[in-house]
Amino acid sequence: MAQQMGDGHRRFLQTMMANGVVDEQGARSLHQHCCETHNTQYARDKLDDFIAAINSKLQPMFMQIRRGMSEDNGQQYYALVNMAETDVTRMSSDYADNELELFRKTMDLIVGSESGKASSTDILNSADTLTTKKLKKSETEHLLNRLVHGQWLSEKRGEYTLSTRCIIEMEPYIRTMYQDQVKVCQICHNIAFQCQICENPVCGIKIHNPCVARYFKGRSEPRCPACDDFWPHEIPEIRRPKSQSRK
Repeated sequence: MAQQMGDGHRRFLQTMMANGVVDEQGARSLHQHCCETHNTQYARDKLDDFIAAINSKLQPMFMQIRRGMSEDNGQQYYALVNMAETDVTRMSSDYADNELELFRKTMDLIVGSESGKASSTDILNSADTLTTKKLKKSETEHLLNRLVHGQWLSEKRGEYTLSTRCIIEMEPYIRTMYQDQVKVCQICHNIAFQCQICENPVCGIKIHNPCVARYFKGRSEPRCPACDDFWPHEIPEIRRPKSQSRK
């Protein structure tokens, strides 16, 4: 039987609406806080049931709280997703047409790259090819900062990637628009941009770096889970959430 929607669920939803995306640890802490604040029964292992109750009420409004994985560290995140708008038009209230066009071009660069990244230089160059109103260099840099702050892009050392929020929210759009370019991780079956690729030309599967770390942990000789060829890439260490690594 589905859980009834109460004040604790509403508080959880309001926080999700304000933040857009929350990591798993944050979602679990928020779940506990909402239950305790509104004197409702709390069970540590019932987060998914708690969210399902919210989603049952959001369904008629074409909204959903959806879970996805960070390609960077393998952590789970929860994002509030608008199911009715499946492309970048969902961002139109916050960004102008030329800004959305540049965001699309940035997505093109990221999806089309082997590394799942786009350099700031390439993005600045693509700003010169806008069919809508051109953006100055300073305007483009400001826009990129806004997109990072809005959790649509992530940036490290001048290279941009699609954020966890973006991948969760834009997944239907990404799969439709880039269906010939997008591959999924062999292990978790989610979209894979930042990943390792099997070097066997007839195989070429992709595996997220965090999935590589987990899959090959403890194996004496890493071999491709699809073709059984030797896996020549460096096996990264499993990254733990900061709160756990301090313990």
